[in-house]
Amino acid sequence: MTKEKAQARRDHLQKMRAEQQRKQRRAALLMWGTGGLIIVVLVGVVGFYLVNQARQTSLDAVADYKYDAGQHVWNAVTYKETPPVGGEHNNYWQQCATYDAPIHPEHAVHSMEHGAVWITYRPDLPKAQVDKLKAVASSTGQQDYMLVSPFPNLSSPVVASSWGHQLKLNSPDDPKLGAFIKRYQNGAGTPEPGATCGGPDAITTTAQEAPLPPEPTGQQQTPTTSASPSATQSQ
Repeated sequence: MTKEKAQARRDHLQKMRAEQQRKQRRAALLMWGTGGLIIVVLVGVVGFYLVNQARQTSLDAVADYKYDAGQHVWNAVTYKETPPVGGEHNNYWQQCATYDAPIHPEHAVHSMEHGAVWITYRPDLPKAQVDKLKAVASSTGQQDYMLVSPFPNLSSPVVASSWGHQLKLNSPDDPKLGAFIKRYQNGAGTPEPGATCGGPDAITTTAQEAPLPPEPTGQQQTPTTSASPSATQSQ
């Protein structure tokens, strides 16, 4: 009888141990399963964010053009693109700054040859959106290579241009604008990257304040560089 009781006790203990082991395995599986699910969810969330971010900042819509550099002229130029992205341009470049009135494209193209990004907008764009464009221009880290000005007859509310590249946007809030500036400001396709976009030879007046400078005759002429109330110098 004693042996039977001892055997029964051993069998009972063995069953208890087996049950305990099953519970531990179930707990481990549940823990690893929950942890794995959390990891899968986190990977999915991060992946969605990265894909969404890449989509929002994609520059696939950028139009690319090929123009030779160094084509300096004194006459007004008829450009194929609106606004222009390259080609013939005036001997004097536009001071990189923000302007509240249109500037001569011939000067702006010269600035783009030096590495500037030119943000143009429809003249009737609401002031709040214009202010956002100016804020973007002043927060790029390279304000010395930013032009902002209204431009009549644009096909989109906002257009970002650099030498040989252009992106049309519906809003200054579009994250593609910042991505465009980061890639193309003094980018690989810039004919004269790092050349000045200011200095004493830069034009600071708008188109309505001064005509294109005439071709010098005899003694070398210098452009008008007096400060314009419609231009905000980049700091």
